[in-house]
Amino acid sequence: MIVPMKKISLVVMGDKKREALKKLRKAGIVHIEITEGSGKKIDELKEQIALLESAVFLLSEKKYKNIEQKDITASEAVSAAKEITSLAEKKKAYLNEQNLLISELERLKSWGEVNPDDINDLLNKGVDISFYEMPRAEYDSIPEAVKTISLEKTKNSVKFALIISGDEGKETAEKLKSYRFELPKISTAEIKQRLEEISKSTESIDEKIIGYAGYNYGMKKAVKSCEKEIEFEVYATGMTDERLSETGKNDASVAYFTGYVEEENLPCLKEIAKDNFWGLLIEEPTEEDNVPTKLKNNRFVSLIYPLTDFLGTVPGYFEYDISGWFLGFILIFFGIIFGDGVYGLLISAVAAVLIIKSIKSKKEIPSAFLLVGLFGISTMLWGTATCTWGGLPAEKLPEWLQKISIPFISNVYADKIWYPFWIKGDAGLTTAQNLQIFCFSLALVQLVIAHLKVAKRNRKSIKILGDIGSILQLVGIYYVVLSFVVNPDVFSFGLVIGGVPVGTVALVLVIVGFVMSFVFANYEGSIGKSIFESLKNIVSVLLGVVNVFSDIVSYIRLWAVGLAGAAISATVNELASPLLGNFMFMIIAIVLLVFGHGLNMILNVLSVIVHGIRLNTLEFSSHLDMSWSGHKFNPFKEQID
Repeated sequence: MIVPMKKISLVVMGDKKREALKKLRKAGIVHIEITEGSGKKIDELKEQIALLESAVFLLSEKKYKNIEQKDITASEAVSAAKEITSLAEKKKAYLNEQNLLISELERLKSWGEVNPDDINDLLNKGVDISFYEMPRAEYDSIPEAVKTISLEKTKNSVKFALIISGDEGKETAEKLKSYRFELPKISTAEIKQRLEEISKSTESIDEKIIGYAGYNYGMKKAVKSCEKEIEFEVYATGMTDERLSETGKNDASVAYFTGYVEEENLPCLKEIAKDNFWGLLIEEPTEEDNVPTKLKNNRFVSLIYPLTDFLGTVPGYFEYDISGWFLGFILIFFGIIFGDGVYGLLISAVAAVLIIKSIKSKKEIPSAFLLVGLFGISTMLWGTATCTWGGLPAEKLPEWLQKISIPFISNVYADKIWYPFWIKGDAGLTTAQNLQIFCFSLALVQLVIAHLKVAKRNRKSIKILGDIGSILQLVGIYYVVLSFVVNPDVFSFGLVIGGVPVGTVALVLVIVGFVMSFVFANYEGSIGKSIFESLKNIVSVLLGVVNVFSDIVSYIRLWAVGLAGAAISATVNELASPLLGNFMFMIIAIVLLVFGHGLNMILNVLSVIVHGIRLNTLEFSSHLDMSWSGHKFNPFKEQID
């Protein structure tokens, strides 16, 4: 259920607002509707958070794990973060220098030991000398009058020194400048020595950083503390202030804000306001208000929360809490999409290991682990029903597995034709068509539930007739889908069962349902106005019938995706099976099986997100007129470790 809220406006004296906020934070029951604040302190706190998070990131490597954490204050955490980031910057500078020196050594490698001081000594003695490396053919074309000293000759190139003297020597040096070898600033020996120094310095820095590894938890705690302080400052500076006097003789002012409190906590807030002489206005929230949403369900239904939190889906306060329906249908969708009992066993085994570890460590079992376990059980049940295990052909599975499957949808009877009792002749249904009917039936059930929920909300208004019309349309279009998509011979429009013209009834339901929806869907006190609203949006109204058809057909994706996953499993098995007969290729076969089925499971997870969740958050929700426009109830409270 969505917890009932009350809208409150709280008024305090301007000079008492920080004190009031501290008391409200201690109470931890009010969601304050202030989103923006300003001030130097907020900027400073944001800088501290950036500094602390940078330090935490630097200490996130594996080598810093399992180090005993120290209990430190927030100021100690900030000081440590400053030192860590400073050390990291120094290390970065050293590494940049190291890369440059290594590159320089690589450039000098073919020249051997180079010392620029020796060359400078020659220059000081009046010997103008420079070094070059160029193709041998071009070297041979240098005039003989130019003095060169060959240092190394290969088949294709020459390294040499050019003694620049006279005009001809200068001209040659100018022509060859593109081949000139630039001398290093320091000798190769000094470069190597500097690299050793840098290595020792970086090792020293690493040791110093490791020394702060015990501060990691304290810095994370300080980040949360800073975030809570920012929240406090945002509320304090974002609170509206009103002066009590325009003359300037009285500097008194009042501050106020709006917020929301759970209805059950309202007496507590009243008591706090009374004790502190605060002004308190209590109102019923309206649809124009940005009311936060808090969901409250039993432990089983609450298992869906890790998934909805991951998706970031929150119903609006005036929308529906479909947590229970979401959980029930996503379990069915998950089982159909994964579809393989072996996959279900693997998923259940992973969940069991995680749950056992939590129990052994005496921690509360996370809801996510239990949800994964349910997904595994759902997949095993569907694999059992369809006799799908490890992508193996049904006839190769143990007989007892074949017997406990459900015949109409089981792979054991994949080639069998099923003849409904109302058919006389050759028309029948295949197992694949039975699965399609199951998917469409799921669509009918889920979408009818949506309209029943809307009808319940409209039960005190004749607008409920529009909801009943929508249900009639769904039932009629369901039969149309079976005829168009599954089998027009079995589900023909001329079908008569027990004297009832089923096909004709389906068409009548669509027409009657459309008329009822057209007349009453927009009812707000006047049938005439409701019809006028439908006429204004006649295109959308007509497209609505098509949308109902497409929404039901959309559920065939469950069968299609499950079929694709089964085909991948079978293909992987076919590729690996010839290798299993040869001991030499056994390892390759095992790797292929693990990789192939692992990849298939990953694709199935994506399919659940893309298809299974879509059916809940789009098709189902659209028939509830839900837009998932809500945001979570987040009361202002003390920091919790």
